Amino acid sequence: MADLLNNSSSKQNSSRKSQGVKKVIKKSTRIDLTPMVDLGFLLITFFVFTTTMAKPVVMQINQPYDRTPVRDEVCASCVLTVLLDKNDRIKYYEGNAATAVIHETDYSPGGIRKIITDKKTLVRSVTGNGDRMVLIIKPMEGSDFKNFVDMADEVSINAIKKYYLDELSREDKKLMSLK
Repeated sequence: MADLLNNSSSKQNSSRKSQGVKKVIKKSTRIDLTPMVDLGFLLITFFVFTTTMAKPVVMQINQPYDRTPVRDEVCASCVLTVLLDKNDRIKYYEGNAATAVIHETDYSPGGIRKIITDKKTLVRSVTGNGDRMVLIIKPMEGSDFKNFVDMADEVSINAIKKYYLDELSREDKKLMSLK
């Protein structure tokens, strides 16, 4: 503290000697930009890696090129038809629409996922091969694209080998009006 007082009084004396003219001492204004360059390269590296590693995954849907209907021989007990309805509801039936009874479920793991796995094990016990199960997805008027994506996720989760997208047939509409 004493040094500060002594230094300040000597400075005042020196400024009095120069008759009120103060000399401004200019210091070097050199700024080291090395850390800024390092930060820039780190940011560039981060954005390059995150954009290349987070590519969107698109589910592939195979569509036929010709308009002739393809007739696959499918056993009636191997088919599960799913009707996507409004308010995240699913109506489904097994086998042929002419002799079917409609049931209702939702997208929960205890809902459609359990029904698909039960059907797959039933097909495996009947035919000896669970891959023979066929899932037919039919969106109704009230369903939205989210319902279709959720059903496509269930197809992927349950590893369904054969599934079809179809429109509601007359038999389906007739069956829905009976319910």
